[in-house]
Amino acid sequence: MVRANGAVSLRELARVVQTSEVTVRRDVRALEAEGLLDRRHGGAVLPGGFSREPGYPQKTHLAAAEKSAIADLAATLVDEGDAVVIGAGTTTQELARRLARVPGLTVVTNSLLVAQALAHANRVEVVMTGGTLRGSNYALVGSGAEQSLHGLRVSKAFISGSGLTAERGLSTTNMLSASVDRALVQSAAEVIVLADHTKLGTDTMFQTVPTDAITRLVTDEHAAGHDPTARELDALADCGVQISIAPLGLAAEPPGHPAPGPDRHPQPPPPGVARRVPGVPQPAAAPLPGQRRPGTHAFRPLAAGRP
Repeated sequence: MVRANGAVSLRELARVVQTSEVTVRRDVRALEAEGLLDRRHGGAVLPGGFSREPGYPQKTHLAAAEKSAIADLAATLVDEGDAVVIGAGTTTQELARRLARVPGLTVVTNSLLVAQALAHANRVEVVMTGGTLRGSNYALVGSGAEQSLHGLRVSKAFISGSGLTAERGLSTTNMLSASVDRALVQSAAEVIVLADHTKLGTDTMFQTVPTDAITRLVTDEHAAGHDPTARELDALADCGVQISIAPLGLAAEPPGHPAPGPDRHPQPPPPGVARRVPGVPQPAAAPLPGQRRPGTHAFRPLAAGRP
């Protein structure tokens, strides 16, 4: 499966072979010892993951349910009349599909997949960058793409990548993609990273967004349910990144119709508790004004409606 897809999650492996994730994790560890694959938090990749990037067909099947949940939650962060930039990726493509009914929205993108998802949205204006087509992810890259973003200013940037760590931030495996992603985020007042649990703790060749430039991370509930990725979330929160956790299997509000209300956070966990246990409701708290204080937790077990 790893040879066919380039990467695979432990959850998907366990489902296919009909065993537990504990058993799969042990087997993946043994395969890594033989040099057949590299382990990543929540999954495994082919050796040489610093430079190798799975193609679009493989990416669409990796953590598909998690990407859908992340897109549901991320869509609630977009308001009527917003101007946003959306980078290339399968998760951002899912987000674009949910934004098709947001009235008055303007989307700037270098992704043909994002543009295609919004092509028939009557009330959404789509602005594409120039550039050279990179066929592996259907994205426009190069100096033409970067120059077309010069002088642009929007409210939010939604961007994905190949890996995310608290130490280095968001990274990707391709230099041209990294350059365009940097130009995208420089145009935005807020930078929102969409990354499923398989990308947490993974570091790849080219940095796109340093940790101190990330406003918010939207990830799935598996990231908070396993110790390695939960520790990475703690470290990101300590760096000032707001953490939004998308639950799986819950119905989302219709895209483009988020419920009104301020952004809300649950109470921080008590001292010594590093993660939230999925499925356990958390008490609500009053909205936190301004930037979250360093050192506090920001896990948000939110449904896919407006937080």
